[in-house]
Amino acid sequence: MDYHIFREFADSWFLIFLFVFFLGIVVWVFRPGSRKTYEDTSDIPFRHEDKPASSSDSGENRDRGE
Repeated sequence: MDYHIFREFADSWFLIFLFVFFLGIVVWVFRPGSRKTYEDTSDIPFRHEDKPASSSDSGENRDRGE
């Protein structure tokens, strides 16, 4: 096939496809009901505020295979 055909396809239809895909991702991220999931994930660094995490909570033993 000719380079010109691929270039024309990329400039038109594939650009539209990527834009629609991007909008779909944005809608999926900001969908109703997803706030609880993101709040839970954002609280991960603060779960052990009162004391440091124990070795069983941090996963150090799993990394070494113990």
